[in-house]
Amino acid sequence: MPEHPVVAVAGATGAVGREFLQVLHDLDFPASEVRALASSRSAGKELPFLGCGEVAPGNLVVEEMTPASFGGVDIALFSAGASVSRKMREAVVAAGAVMIDNSSAFRMEDDVPLVVPEVNPQDVAWHSGVIANPNCSTIQMVVALKPLYDLSPIKRVVVSTYQAASGAGAPAMAELYDQTRAFLEGTPEEELVIDAFQHRIAFNVIPHIDVFMDDDSTKEEWKMVVETKKIMGDDNIKVAATCVRVPVLRCHGEAINVEFADEVSVADARRALEAAPGVCVMDDIKNNVYPMPGILAGTNDTYVGRLRKDPTVDHGLAMWVVADQIRKGAALNAVQIAQLLL
Repeated sequence: MPEHPVVAVAGATGAVGREFLQVLHDLDFPASEVRALASSRSAGKELPFLGCGEVAPGNLVVEEMTPASFGGVDIALFSAGASVSRKMREAVVAAGAVMIDNSSAFRMEDDVPLVVPEVNPQDVAWHSGVIANPNCSTIQMVVALKPLYDLSPIKRVVVSTYQAASGAGAPAMAELYDQTRAFLEGTPEEELVIDAFQHRIAFNVIPHIDVFMDDDSTKEEWKMVVETKKIMGDDNIKVAATCVRVPVLRCHGEAINVEFADEVSVADARRALEAAPGVCVMDDIKNNVYPMPGILAGTNDTYVGRLRKDPTVDHGLAMWVVADQIRKGAALNAVQIAQLLL
């Protein structure tokens, strides 16, 4: 990997693609060139870019993504959907680039590392051209779990997620805006436009993210189970997840109960979390301080609060975790992986 790599952003016009560009700037990633790639429909559009490394601020002209687009590219940041990632994998690897993929296409493949830099940075070393970015809800959970796991092995995790509308993309955010406006104006339920979700999202919560599987869990819940085991490197961790969509624009919340093999005190857990990279403890209940999506949009850390004992198991803790799923749950985590490659 050169000191100043050429970076391609695949899916540059999408919500995560635009966030890739923002994060490259925010971290001043030492790129020598940044290419914006998207579908033929977006070719020719201009995207504002604040610059990074050797790339001056200005507009990036979007190029149509084809297999030939990756000639001379060192790092390809992908957020163009699983089917596109699968289609372009061979071209990216053949060009000598490393694909950091935000889709679910390769996460559970044995030869593809699934990496959260605060948790398993060492896994980057065995990539064969592709590194997978985990699911957003998994990322923030394992960032909070890792410093606790280092105190004692984790036996079981029960997690309920409160996932923002933007996790389903920009059209889903627009639908939340539009439905809220229509609902407050008195539009009858049957006249509300419902497209991005299975039901009305305004003033509602929907316990259904992704498709249902044979065991009646959703694929989103399955991802949290299997990805956690792979990232943490421990197949013995039991995970029970319930994933819920809530009428919040940005940032996922998670209520997490953890059972340990040995006793872990609240004080020890707090010290470990406060010392952990990428974690910010917001936990002052006397002053009503705890993480909330409404105040944390656009931030990089994983925020932990409401830390307390879980009295229902011998060695248990409960906590509330919030992170911006477009930043840490997607773009930021991917660019941090790119930093590891350097």
